[in-house]
Amino acid sequence: MNNSSHSISPKKARVHGPEHQQINHSIFTSNKSKLNGKAYKLLLAINYICLFVGSVASSLLLKFYFNHKGSSRWVSTWVQSVGFPLLLLPIYLPYYLHHFLPKNGQILNRRKPFSSFDMKLLGLSFGIGLMLMISNLCFSWGNSYLPLSTSSLVLSSQLVFILLLSVIIVKQKITFLNLNCVILLTLSCVLLALSSKADRPEGLTTTKYLLGFFSTVCAGLLFALYLPLMEKIYSKVDCYAMVMEMQFVMEATATAVATLAMALAGGFKEMRHESITVFDLGPTKYWVMICFNVVTWQLSFMGAAGMVFLTTSLTGGICMTALMAMNVVGGVVVYGDDFKGQKVVSTLLCLWGFCSYVYGMYLRMTQDTKENNSRSGEDTPPLGLQQEQKKSLLELSEIVTEDHH
Repeated sequence: MNNSSHSISPKKARVHGPEHQQINHSIFTSNKSKLNGKAYKLLLAINYICLFVGSVASSLLLKFYFNHKGSSRWVSTWVQSVGFPLLLLPIYLPYYLHHFLPKNGQILNRRKPFSSFDMKLLGLSFGIGLMLMISNLCFSWGNSYLPLSTSSLVLSSQLVFILLLSVIIVKQKITFLNLNCVILLTLSCVLLALSSKADRPEGLTTTKYLLGFFSTVCAGLLFALYLPLMEKIYSKVDCYAMVMEMQFVMEATATAVATLAMALAGGFKEMRHESITVFDLGPTKYWVMICFNVVTWQLSFMGAAGMVFLTTSLTGGICMTALMAMNVVGGVVVYGDDFKGQKVVSTLLCLWGFCSYVYGMYLRMTQDTKENNSRSGEDTPPLGLQQEQKKSLLELSEIVTEDHH
């Protein structure tokens, strides 16, 4: 009997069929649990840079708008979400790049954008998008009345609510590390409230100041609810690309509602009139400022969503709150906001709380890495044993081949 029929060449042993085709994954389409250390850190760094640049720049630009006679709160609300088409870049760019960069000469399956959506996920995205629009409107009202440094530090109060809602919604464990950080940042906000009377701009009445203060607090509360809700939803999400797809739907919803409200309130006519006759730097700089505002807000929301997906809602909230200290510094440097006494102490408390939290997280991650390495070292056979196993398998295959002959 010819034994060649019983031997199978490895080069010819290819299984065809859709169920056995390989799926090409990048850092954007890989499941979070399957990201290796370098890929995870790279994605985390990209998102924090987006959050840092977007948060600081958008706050400064929004204040720039109001400082130069801009007064439409609907316009400042609209620009926070209208840039949602920019999210198509991180959604579709990896998809098409992998089409032109096949692996080993083969065109591999790729995850198609928006292919994992169902009606439940779509409904949740619409609902949270509506909540996001209300939060954006409250933020615009608050920022139009309060100094940038004051509004930024008032928003740090949202961290307490993020912790409480995280415990309720995602069962976040309260530890000394996160509780210490929350207390320090809350004390920072209390010190600000005690010194806020001397921080009012000229001509700002008590009524408008209180309206701005409570609008900012409402914006913080809604965003505090937004973060743990998104963490809960992201636990069912496949990959980072899907996070961006959900963000796209949410911001499209917020933009649709804000656009409808602007149209009904005559906001677009007001916007054109404002650019020509009201804004004191002229229409060209007005539209340049609007475009930059649109881009920076998208960077901020993209970074926030990525931080919540890659870490937790509480860690994302702590990172965003720490950036408020940079907003304070930006307000002082760019706009000359008052910065002395209790505001200095409150900013130092903010930085102290954040740095202690980051250092504690670093120590915990280092310990977890050592434990994982030691555990994997116990499971992996020594190199000499691996070579002996391979030799035994080769000898066994030779014996089987001789028996057939």
